[in-house]
Amino acid sequence: MRDSFVHKGKRRHLVNYLISKGISDQNVLQAINKVPRHLFLESIFEDYAYEDRAFPIAAHQTISHPSTVAEQTQLLNIKEQEKVLEIGTGSGYQTAVLIEMKAFVYTIERQKDLYDFSERKLREIGLRPKFQSFGDGFAGLPTFAPFDKILVTCGAAVLPVELLKQLKVGGLMVIPLGTGDEQILTRFRKVSDTSFEKEEFGLYKFVPMLNNTNK
Repeated sequence: MRDSFVHKGKRRHLVNYLISKGISDQNVLQAINKVPRHLFLESIFEDYAYEDRAFPIAAHQTISHPSTVAEQTQLLNIKEQEKVLEIGTGSGYQTAVLIEMKAFVYTIERQKDLYDFSERKLREIGLRPKFQSFGDGFAGLPTFAPFDKILVTCGAAVLPVELLKQLKVGGLMVIPLGTGDEQILTRFRKVSDTSFEKEEFGLYKFVPMLNNTNK
């Protein structure tokens, strides 16, 4: 697959749709307008890549709706050259959006098939994270901590305390929390080493956050 004028036109329509849904961060919108989502999907889904839909990817996982990607990215309020830890690389699409926003991205994936797929796709389109790891997301990346922002792209039944430890004071973490079919998209602001502010932003459906790795 290639990135054609047709794909670029569809991305512009997607951006207009996201604006109508309340996405206002221009950096988020510009990144989504540039990143070729169809290249992160199986070719059979190419014609539908810029609809607001989730699609199956490897390892029984999914690529999130563009509106979900936009919402959780907007909640992070990312600034250029901030260090961002992403838990759950998945297809690599969300990773690419963060990199397009000129963040320094450190990303972890526990599924080996997805790690290999996303590494290849990000290399092919020239959007490389600072560090890409095959590992356990619950452990984070303490070697590279602290991070300005942390994005968890899978639903956690419990709050991963180790990730909060790796967040800078003043930093933000966005994570879907809950044990049911839907999770509450939640944002934590680290006020001090021992205190956090919490905000909730509605129900979303994410694949579950699991520990260890799966080869």
